[in-house]
Amino acid sequence: MNVKVNGKDQAFDKEALFVKEVLTICEVSQPDMVSVQLNGEFLQKEDYDGTSIKDGDEIDFLYFMGGGILY
Repeated sequence: MNVKVNGKDQAFDKEALFVKEVLTICEVSQPDMVSVQLNGEFLQKEDYDGTSIKDGDEIDFLYFMGGGILY
Protein backbone atom coordinates (compact mmCIF):
# COMPACT_ATOMS: atom_id res chain seq x y z
CA MET A 1 0.00 0.00 0.00
CA ASN A 2 1.32 3.45 -0.92
CA VAL A 3 0.37 6.43 1.24
CA LYS A 4 1.59 10.00 1.41
CA VAL A 5 2.70 10.75 4.99
CA ASN A 6 3.43 14.39 5.80
CA GLY A 7 3.90 15.07 2.10
CA LYS A 8 6.27 12.16 1.42
CA ASP A 9 5.44 8.91 -0.36
CA GLN A 10 5.67 5.90 1.91
CA ALA A 11 5.06 2.22 1.16
CA PHE A 12 3.62 -0.13 3.78
CA ASP A 13 3.78 -3.93 3.57
CA LYS A 14 0.24 -4.32 4.91
CA GLU A 15 -2.91 -4.16 2.81
CA ALA A 16 -4.98 -2.73 5.67
CA LEU A 17 -3.87 -0.22 8.29
CA PHE A 18 -5.57 1.92 10.88
CA VAL A 19 -4.49 5.45 11.79
CA LYS A 20 -3.23 4.31 15.21
CA GLU A 21 -0.99 1.71 13.54
CA VAL A 22 0.49 4.34 11.21
CA LEU A 23 1.30 6.53 14.22
CA THR A 24 3.21 3.59 15.74
CA ILE A 25 4.95 2.51 12.52
CA CYS A 26 6.06 6.09 11.81
CA GLU A 27 7.32 6.40 15.40
CA VAL A 28 5.36 9.60 16.02
CA SER A 29 6.57 11.06 19.28
CA GLN A 30 3.86 12.00 21.76
CA PRO A 31 0.99 10.50 19.72
CA ASP A 32 -1.47 11.76 22.34
CA MET A 33 -0.43 15.33 21.47
CA VAL A 34 -0.71 15.03 17.69
CA SER A 35 -3.66 15.90 15.47
CA VAL A 36 -4.22 13.76 12.41
CA GLN A 37 -5.51 14.97 9.10
CA LEU A 38 -6.61 12.29 6.63
CA ASN A 39 -7.20 13.46 3.05
CA GLY A 40 -7.66 17.02 4.28
CA GLU A 41 -10.10 16.19 7.09
CA PHE A 42 -9.20 16.31 10.78
CA LEU A 43 -9.97 13.12 12.71
CA GLN A 44 -11.17 12.84 16.30
CA LYS A 45 -8.65 11.06 18.55
CA GLU A 46 -11.28 8.46 19.49
CA ASP A 47 -11.50 7.50 15.80
CA TYR A 48 -7.80 6.65 15.35
CA ASP A 49 -8.39 2.96 16.21
CA GLY A 50 -11.27 2.49 13.78
CA THR A 51 -10.28 4.67 10.82
CA SER A 52 -8.60 2.67 8.08
CA ILE A 53 -5.99 3.96 5.67
CA LYS A 54 -6.40 3.09 2.00
CA ASP A 55 -3.95 3.00 -0.88
CA GLY A 56 -3.34 6.54 -2.15
CA ASP A 57 -4.52 8.28 1.02
CA GLU A 58 -2.75 11.34 2.40
CA ILE A 59 -2.16 11.53 6.13
CA ASP A 60 -0.57 14.39 8.04
CA PHE A 61 0.52 14.51 11.67
CA LEU A 62 0.27 18.01 13.12
CA TYR A 63 1.49 19.41 16.42
CA PHE A 64 -0.09 22.64 17.56
CA MET A 65 2.21 24.85 19.58
CA GLY A 66 1.44 28.00 21.44
CA GLY A 67 3.89 30.76 21.49
CA GLY A 68 4.46 34.41 21.23
CA ILE A 69 6.68 37.14 22.45
CA LEU A 70 6.53 38.52 25.94
CA TYR A 71 7.50 42.14 26.39
